[in-house]
Amino acid sequence: MAKPERLEQHWLRGYLLTAGFVHNPTFTARPDNTGLVGMRHMVHLETDLYQQYLGFYTDLNFFSDRTESWLRLSEFDSTFAFTGALGNWGWRLQYERDAPLDRSGIKQVYADTLVTYAFQNANQVDWWRERFPNQNLTAYAGAGWLFHNESYFARPDNTGRALFRYVAHADLDLYRNLVVLFADMHFFTDRESNNAVSPTELDWILGLAFRWGNAELSVYHERDLPLDRSGLVQRYTALQLRYEFEWVRHSAASSSR
Repeated sequence: MAKPERLEQHWLRGYLLTAGFVHNPTFTARPDNTGLVGMRHMVHLETDLYQQYLGFYTDLNFFSDRTESWLRLSEFDSTFAFTGALGNWGWRLQYERDAPLDRSGIKQVYADTLVTYAFQNANQVDWWRERFPNQNLTAYAGAGWLFHNESYFARPDNTGRALFRYVAHADLDLYRNLVVLFADMHFFTDRESNNAVSPTELDWILGLAFRWGNAELSVYHERDLPLDRSGLVQRYTALQLRYEFEWVRHSAASSSR
């Protein structure tokens, strides 16, 4: 009998990132809107619990306040979520807690659900493949409900309490997945307003990423602004380095005679 083969199974994957906010006039360094972010550090970990149908991930985000020290941390955001996919549909059940680290103050805490739909990849369409053989466009959109919201605000100036979230994301592969233009949009509604489904805040990101191997260098701009009234607009431009990793475990599978 032949020796059993060694099969690789994905166990844990994720990424580490660090970003410098090279231009930051208004993006604050704590949940109570004090300070200005200087640096961001993040750990993302995820694992499959049952194929693609059920997974778990966590995000640990740290920020520093450039007005006091680029190195000393001022905020810690923790996220824990179950997620999964069925065909083009995806779902998420998430808990997030954003808290100051260097002083007491406001904590923003919520739990939400999110459902998304991934559109057909552009490189699966004949006319796109003929004209852009080395490029691709991927996108998804969705909606979510903050069913538990202790203190997560509905506008950048910390007014209202968020109820619904609408999201959209797109990646435009400019060259063989080595140069990618990406965009994100998040809308929030205010459960305390007269129209709880109408957006009160828009957060958008536009960036350009350069990838090689497991590493990615990106530059991006974010702007968070109120939609239903005038108020604080939080914005910044960041330079970010990200490194992806994956650990696998091996199992023996008996081969046929």
